Amino acid sequence: MSENGRLNQIQELERQWVKRQRWNGIIRTYRAEDVIQLRGSIQINYTLAELGAKRLWHLLQTESCVTALGALTGNQAVQIVQAGLKAIYVSGWQVAADANHAGHMYPDQSLYPADSVPSLVRRINQTLQRTDQIYTLEGRQGPYWFAPIVADAEAGFGGNLNAFELMKAMIEAGAAAVHFEDQLASAKKCGHMGGKVLVPTQEFIQKLIAARLAADIMGVPTIIMARTDANAASLLTSDIDTRDHSFLTGGRTVEGFYEVKAGLDQAIARGLAYAPYADMIWCETSEPNLEEAERFADAIHSRYPGKPLAYNCSPSFNWKKKLDAKTIREFQPRLAGMGYNFQFVTLAGFHALNLSIFELAREYKEEGMAAYSRLQEQEFAAENDCGYRGVKHQAFVGTGYFDAVTQTIAGGTSSTTALTGSTEEKQFDEQVTTDQTSEVTYRYSPSANQH
Repeated sequence: MSENGRLNQIQELERQWVKRQRWNGIIRTYRAEDVIQLRGSIQINYTLAELGAKRLWHLLQTESCVTALGALTGNQAVQIVQAGLKAIYVSGWQVAADANHAGHMYPDQSLYPADSVPSLVRRINQTLQRTDQIYTLEGRQGPYWFAPIVADAEAGFGGNLNAFELMKAMIEAGAAAVHFEDQLASAKKCGHMGGKVLVPTQEFIQKLIAARLAADIMGVPTIIMARTDANAASLLTSDIDTRDHSFLTGGRTVEGFYEVKAGLDQAIARGLAYAPYADMIWCETSEPNLEEAERFADAIHSRYPGKPLAYNCSPSFNWKKKLDAKTIREFQPRLAGMGYNFQFVTLAGFHALNLSIFELAREYKEEGMAAYSRLQEQEFAAENDCGYRGVKHQAFVGTGYFDAVTQTIAGGTSSTTALTGSTEEKQFDEQVTTDQTSEVTYRYSPSANQH
């Protein structure tokens, strides 16, 4: 790169940071020159991450609330988007439990390989891309398939350099937003476990800066979410930061950790400290408490008006035990009125998957194929009522798309296409009554694009 080219890039980046509304209120402790110097001579584009970040930011600014469910697989993500949700959450808890590269089932304690969440983000994006290709080939109108993905980076799996590299991996996989939490990475726990250890406020701010630097180097306006676990965390690694001193109790543990006063005051102090370095703030809570949520939101917005907030509508809460039915129905709109722009159910995929297969297996054990037939009838009904497409599983995963690829290569003369003559084509067509049980079968209609 020529010196003039380098200077032009530095000036353009400086202009963006000052002029673009996207960066209002965001503090960077490094220079545009540092970013350009670390970027290298070639600017690589990360299309899905950039599109997702811009779309999610637009949704956060224009809609009262963006809601999401945690997806455990690519196909779950497709169903979530087709059902009408505009964002997808990728949970480290779910990855630990059933989707990590180690191949083990783990609790949410950062025990799995650090590249596991980026891998699931990539898998989801690739599944959404395939679905978009299928719909485009078939000339179907569908939702905007490339829903922004909000991904869990836990406590960064180490120090600042670990967070820097993990952020890069998230962007390469196509994540729109990434959240980090202020726990000690080596002792990280699920927000609803005990034994959580905080790092000093300044140490976590540096981790947020590391994540922002990675995104700037890669040229993507990734949304950075800062999560504090200070509402329930009663341990701190060090008393080096004076901002933490008012919460020290004077106690020490056998590991050498400092004991601190857990609670909302500590969480508010940290949320305020993190706000200039993050695009969104999340306070992890121990119960669905609207009064507590309002107090946190008011404290943040008193100093940072309009700062987007996130809320975990956690499966760890016993919702019916804590709230009555009316309050549960009103819970999310009331949160939205407080400024909680992003609300999500972290472990939705895990619970939906486990309960549905357990119920099927229990009924199948007792009734055999009658149980599975009921499931299929439910799929048929969902297909007719609201466009569910998973019942035609061959078409759903792209058999027709690859038939079209085959015919394109063969100039329309291939005799080995897969859907033509398939069981799905023959049986999943128009409704047919075969006996008094009114068995319903359907057929996939090959695309007009197929020869």
